[in-house]
Amino acid sequence: MLLEALGSALLGLALSAAAVRTFADRLPASRTVLVSGVLGALFGAYLTHFALGPGHHTLFATLVGGLLVSAVVLSLLLRPAPRSRRRSHRPPFSLPTRG
Repeated sequence: MLLEALGSALLGLALSAAAVRTFADRLPASRTVLVSGVLGALFGAYLTHFALGPGHHTLFATLVGGLLVSAVVLSLLLRPAPRSRRRSHRPPFSLPTRG
């Protein structure tokens, strides 16, 4: 169990560090992202360990479960990409004119 927790925490930290490096402009503070990634991975490992039941604990499945839940938690932190400043010719919610 200790190896599963340590491995999933390290995978969550690596995933969140990659997210901070890739999406720095679309994420909140890096400390928040790193903590969320690690906690998501630990919760995912616990959830996978509990769902598999007694006698079916495999390290690989637990690590994959932790990694998937960490990715979901990190995806919830993403903000939308900034839009371009180009204005459209039509105002919003206008009907097209015939003619």
